[in-house]
Amino acid sequence: MSEARPFDVAIVGGGFTGAAVAYHLSRYRPGASVAVFEPRSFLGGGLAYDDRDPAHRINVPASRMSLVPGDDTHFARWLSATQAGRGDEAITGRDGALYPARAVFGRYVAAHIEPLVSEGHVAHIRGRVEEISYSGDRWTLATENGTTVRAEIVVLATTHPSPDPPQPLAPIASDPRVIADALLPGALNQIAPQERVVILGTGLTMADVVASLDRLGHLGPLVAISRRGLRSRGHSKIASDPFGDFTMPPARASRFLRQIRQTIGEAADSGLSWHGVIDAVRAQAQTFWPTLSPDAQSAIVRHLRVYWDVHRFRIAPQVEDVLDRKLADGSLTILSASLLDARKDLDALTLSVRRRARHEVATLSADRIIVTTGPAHAKILSTHPYLGALKAAGYVIADHLGLGIACDGESRAIGRKGGVVPTLFIAGPLARARFGELMGLPQVSEHARRVAETVSNALAAAARDVAEVS
Repeated sequence: MSEARPFDVAIVGGGFTGAAVAYHLSRYRPGASVAVFEPRSFLGGGLAYDDRDPAHRINVPASRMSLVPGDDTHFARWLSATQAGRGDEAITGRDGALYPARAVFGRYVAAHIEPLVSEGHVAHIRGRVEEISYSGDRWTLATENGTTVRAEIVVLATTHPSPDPPQPLAPIASDPRVIADALLPGALNQIAPQERVVILGTGLTMADVVASLDRLGHLGPLVAISRRGLRSRGHSKIASDPFGDFTMPPARASRFLRQIRQTIGEAADSGLSWHGVIDAVRAQAQTFWPTLSPDAQSAIVRHLRVYWDVHRFRIAPQVEDVLDRKLADGSLTILSASLLDARKDLDALTLSVRRRARHEVATLSADRIIVTTGPAHAKILSTHPYLGALKAAGYVIADHLGLGIACDGESRAIGRKGGVVPTLFIAGPLARARFGELMGLPQVSEHARRVAETVSNALAAAARDVAEVS
């Protein structure tokens, strides 16, 4: 193991969240030494934006995607100045907005963090963290290739865990015809044009899979199933401002749902779509969510989350057009059904499902099965050795909603005994049980900025303490 390099801050994960924290930290405290652990060749891509499939587009217009909170057109201006979307004939959606491929947004973030790396303000350490430990007043981080770093503050900006296949799929989960993670590069390339495909899940990842298969020339039947059969919605044809006041929502999930529906009705009376109402809930979530009791939060997540996800996380018009076309021509079917069991033979994979509306059991035969059930958030602490070690040492615990890692209002980790770990921060979606809405890019960007500001203040306070002692 090499000698430990000293840094003020170590950030684990160099996707959008980790890169954004480093970017804003360099602005708040230019003299801070920052290390970002990211095995990819550049910072800012991560799982979401190091996606090379041109069929996968950002889900909101470019004019609302930004590394800099408060400057909504930051990305759009870069896109125009660099002509990074040149040659993409489908970049403009039917609403007139630009929806470039996700990889383009990754290049945008990289373009703004790379100068900090080149100038030595940020060190990009290309390795996966295997171990994090605390001794004295410093954290020690070690990678699988032997690189070791010592840091005063650690920020966990870890990516989402991989999907967790449904338990009834277990008997055939190891079969090569089952694609457990559709987001892995080249995962769909093995599927022949005429093969029958069953997709488990009907959300954003399902939409991406269908768009990818369409781009690859797939012509066979596609069946997507989920318990409620809900697909992600598209954008409003006419842009509108947020509509409604949800700063003091009812504590009961049923009453909160009733309030949202009533507000949607009021919006309709004013000639507005439901989109503005959901945008209002999203924008105000970080204000009202912490005021709710844990029981109320749990009830909302348990009963309303699935409806929230399909309305909040919308798909680009280009992807929506693919889904609509394939639904219309019958090559895509979306079923509301629960998976009961799975078996295999040489010719096909067979699934038994219970249709929700008809209360009947149906059999589906497939040449391929693709799992798109979403990240296994509740298992985050067991997906990386260093998180397991931090849990065992009592520095982190799972949050009360099973969405990520517990933290306080300043994004500091909460330890096993309920106390705050003052130099360990949780950034990005893994902190959303505390803040309520941390999946959309605007909220993640703002949260990264706030974490950077808090870390900067902590470094400044430590510097003052040293000065007073000396």
